[in-house]
Amino acid sequence: MRVLIRKPVLCLALVPAVAVGVRAQETLKITPFISDNRVVVSFELDDAYNDAVREAISSGLRTTFTYELELRTFAWIDRTIGTTVVSTTDRYDNLTRRHTLTRTVNGRVDGVLVTEDDTVVKSWLTKWNRVPVAETATLDPARDYYVRVTTRARPLGGSLLGLTKTITSRARFTFVP
Repeated sequence: MRVLIRKPVLCLALVPAVAVGVRAQETLKITPFISDNRVVVSFELDDAYNDAVREAISSGLRTTFTYELELRTFAWIDRTIGTTVVSTTDRYDNLTRRHTLTRTVNGRVDGVLVTEDDTVVKSWLTKWNRVPVAETATLDPARDYYVRVTTRARPLGGSLLGLTKTITSRARFTFVP
């Protein structure tokens, strides 16, 4: 089984819409690949763990990074093949100075970690490895697909109304069995 990975391509019509939602310093790196007859995705949200996030966490606010992964195919109307929603929540205890990190996949708890290390917190909030999105049995051979990842961080939205900031990116690939 062979997978060809192509760099993400944005149409000129999409650039203004994406530019509004993404600040220049934050980028979403996506790597789709095939493993054990499944499409799995690894991704990283660069520079999202900034001073504002650290301040919110240290104040005791529960902070959640949510990522929605969609495997889609190109068509007149793009068709969704599979969807996975993952999130990481950080609850910081000011008395013990410990972070309780919880990861969920499609609403089910996938892991819990208690740490005092800030680099571990950053990694848990902004990096995911090998997240399954769909089975390869649902894919057509030699067809182009893309994985779109949309991320939201709470409580940070830069809005007085409490709106969350959204970042979206995608990575394209061709499935070759």
